[in-house]
Order: sequence, then structure tokens, then C-alpha cells
Amino acid sequence: MKNSERSFARRIDLTSLQLFVAVCELGSIGRAAEREYIAASAVSKRLSDLEAAVDTALLYRHSRGVTLTPAGESLLHHARNVLYGLERMQGELSEYADGVRGHVRVHATISAIVQFLPEDLGAFSKEHPQIKIDLQEHLSADVLQAVQEGTADIGICNMGQASSNGLQIRPYRTDNLVLVVPQEHPLATRESIAFEEVLEWDIVGLHGGSSISLAMRGAAARSGHPLHQRIQVTSLDAMCRMIDNGLGVGLIPDRAFELMHGVGNLKSVPLTDAWAQRSLSLVARDFDALPVTSRLLVEHLGKGWEQTPKASA
Repeated sequence: MKNSERSFARRIDLTSLQLFVAVCELGSIGRAAEREYIAASAVSKRLSDLEAAVDTALLYRHSRGVTLTPAGESLLHHARNVLYGLERMQGELSEYADGVRGHVRVHATISAIVQFLPEDLGAFSKEHPQIKIDLQEHLSADVLQAVQEGTADIGICNMGQASSNGLQIRPYRTDNLVLVVPQEHPLATRESIAFEEVLEWDIVGLHGGSSISLAMRGAAARSGHPLHQRIQVTSLDAMCRMIDNGLGVGLIPDRAFELMHGVGNLKSVPLTDAWAQRSLSLVARDFDALPVTSRLLVEHLGKGWEQTPKASA
């Protein structure tokens, strides 16, 4: 931390941030003072000190209350993040008092969460009940960013054509994308199919930033045919329900489709394209520098690579 940053951090008082957020939420210094059980004059003094610390006005004061300046809007966003982080820290530290030995923050894609992580994390938790796992679902690009920024200890995603940007990568699992169609669809009788043939049909897909959507767009561009992705959803079960009701066809990881086999009267057809064979990876800034608890989880998850068929190059 630079000297200027350290000096700024020392000038910002957490109690003042709490009071600032309260004033913003209630639109009144008086009402905020009542809620926080503090004199209105003390709240006003702290707000003035806060404005002096950041060297800019944060509030427009008028007879009916207060409104935020542009700088105040920015500070409110950051103040909420800081206070939320403190709440999380307090929650985690209180768990240590109850016997918890560590937390591991994991960000993963929906493909990893649906297909593999329930069993893998369940088995790990049974072996290490005093290690708590915080799991969040994100797109692959967001998983990589979270690990890069340190908001996640471990990431699990499909790298695809993404750059590692200095992150370390280890293999986790493989999957294969299959075409999912209604049982009565003309393509349901096919034993396998190339994605180029699928482009003749309307496609139901995940949101545009997902690794599957990016792969489909890349394949469509290479083939010179347009991608008719009419419907975008955020979950695989929603995709299956859309397909079951005749709104298109879609690509889903094979194991995910097997696990959701009861969702609609659907059929899967293997894709012949090489890009449909995918590798899911474990990602960290430095595996060896991870806390012991995180390294234990990485070691456990790494065993999955030994239990699954490998994707071809």
C-alpha cells in the first residue's frame, strides 16, 4: 500500500461510514440519528469530517433532508461493500470460535456445479467438517477475474480460448457437449451430429457470456452460417424446459443432461466436433501459496481428474 493510500485509509472512520449509509438510506440526518441512537449534531459532525477526509461534498443539504452528490453516490457504493465485507469477516471469525479451522472461497461455472461439485464437495465436507466452503456460481471469465483479484481462492471453469493472465491451472474434469432435442424432433434419430447441421434450427442457449455460448458463436462464425439463438436462459433446467416445449434445440454437457433426465421428454445426440470435448480446470494465483485448507480442497478435487475419461486434444 502506498503512503497516500495508507493515509487515506487512516482518515476514513468506519462508524462515520455506517452513519453515512444510514443517512443515505433514510434521506435525513435526524431519522438516521434516531435509528442509530446518536445525537443528530454528532451525525452531522461526522459527515462533515468525512467530507473533509475525501475533500469533496457528499450530500446536498436542504430543508426536507439530504440527497447525494455524484461523489456521494460513489462513496455509498464503496461504503456498502466495505461494511458488507466486515459483516462477512465477523461471520467467518465467529465460526472459528465455534471450532471451524478455515474457509475456502470457490467460484465455479454452472457446468462444474451441476455435474461434479455436489458429490466432490459433499465428500470433502465429510472428511473435513471443520472447513467451511463458500461457493458461488459465475461465468468462466468472471471466475478467472475473481481469482485474479483475490476474491476467490480457487476457481473452476472451462478455459476455452481464455488467457490465464499468469494464473496457475490444473486439470479437474472433462465433459462432452451433446445436442438436446425433443423426442419427436427430426434430429432425435441421429446417432451423432456435427454442429454445422444444428445451425439450421433455432437454438436455446445460456446467457451470451457462458463458455457454451461463446463456443457456439465461434463455431458458427467458422462455418459461415448464422447462429439463431432466439432464447437465452440462466440455468440448464430452464433450457431443457424450453426445448421440451418446442422452442428450439440446445447444447448441454452430457453428465448434466443425465442428471436432469426427468426434465421433459428429451433426447441427447453426441456432437462430432472436437471443441465439444471440454476440460474443466482448477485455477489459482499460486497453488503452493494457498492456505492449508485450500490446498486440502485442491488435492481432493484433483482426484477427480484420475476418475474421468480425458478429452482429446
